[in-house]
Amino acid sequence: MESLPEGSELLLVIVAVSGVLTWYLSNFTERSTLARTAALVGVSAMLTLVAWVYL
Repeated sequence: MESLPEGSELLLVIVAVSGVLTWYLSNFTERSTLARTAALVGVSAMLTLVAWVYL
């Protein structure tokens, strides 16, 4: 079994934090633009992680 590439732990942390932040902002505040930004950061980090693993 292969290990993850270097720096992937940071991307996993970014995905987790942005997921919690998106949930909090969309459910407990009226800041929809900030929630969308947090979601975009999380999706970007996940796509980068997928690209690192498979390419």
